[in-house]
Amino acid sequence: MSELRDMQLLVALARHRHFSRAAEICGISQPAFSARIRRMEQDFALPLVRRGNKFMGFTPEGEVVLKWARKLLADVEGMRQEIDALNNNLTGKLVVGVIPTALPFAATVSARLRKAHPNLSIEIQSLSSRQIDIRLNDFSLDAGITYVQDSDPGTTEPLFEESYVLIAPKSLAPRLTGTASWAEAAKLPLCLLTSDMQNRRYVDEVFAEIGATPTIVMEANGFTATLAQVASGSAATIAPQGVAETFFAEKSVQLQLVDPVVTHAIGLSIAEQSPMLPMIKALRVAVIASL
Repeated sequence: MSELRDMQLLVALARHRHFSRAAEICGISQPAFSARIRRMEQDFALPLVRRGNKFMGFTPEGEVVLKWARKLLADVEGMRQEIDALNNNLTGKLVVGVIPTALPFAATVSARLRKAHPNLSIEIQSLSSRQIDIRLNDFSLDAGITYVQDSDPGTTEPLFEESYVLIAPKSLAPRLTGTASWAEAAKLPLCLLTSDMQNRRYVDEVFAEIGATPTIVMEANGFTATLAQVASGSAATIAPQGVAETFFAEKSVQLQLVDPVVTHAIGLSIAEQSPMLPMIKALRVAVIASL
């Protein structure tokens, strides 16, 4: 039967998608790395890796083995963390997937978590809600901060409601203070997130609901790029209140969007695991304290 070390090698290959790079990270020669992967395939009597001139991904059987390898390693890591926690010395790496609109909140949570547990390493990955769901299920994420509507209700805890504002250069804003309607926003040159992002789909749904066709002049896969357009004076954007407050563009105007007022619930999603990892318990404490 394959050893725990073999599971670590398989997970490293999935992460780096390159035999030589994964071998280097694992501190093993590339020939020895490849030999151990082939031995795993012999143990299972199944091909796990699709090979060509380079790594081409996993076979369907390999994806199943990979999922359980991650689960086994997570259980071993949980045991180590629980032992460390007895001495108030929580260590390890916490990987959290976060939708772009919740990144400011995630930054607050991670800062609080690091203050309480300075030896804990935190990796924040900006992902779509769909990607978060997939990666929670294959154990490549420890937790996700995502839209409640897109998550498993059995494993997602609602945190707060996301509301929307229009951010526009003063030269384009319909007024300098107060509110703006979605119909007014539709008439402005807009830079919005790309259509593969759930936030964009929510925005499109509102425009469709009121029968407005927005003037979209540019798209981007993150709010840094959309707010850069606002700062340059060339376009307006629609963003959650938290993003607007954190990355307020200079010389711009924020107007709460009304007619209709739209909100969406953001939640903490954690894959079912028993017992719960100590670092997940610590994350939940930090999340609640950050609300």
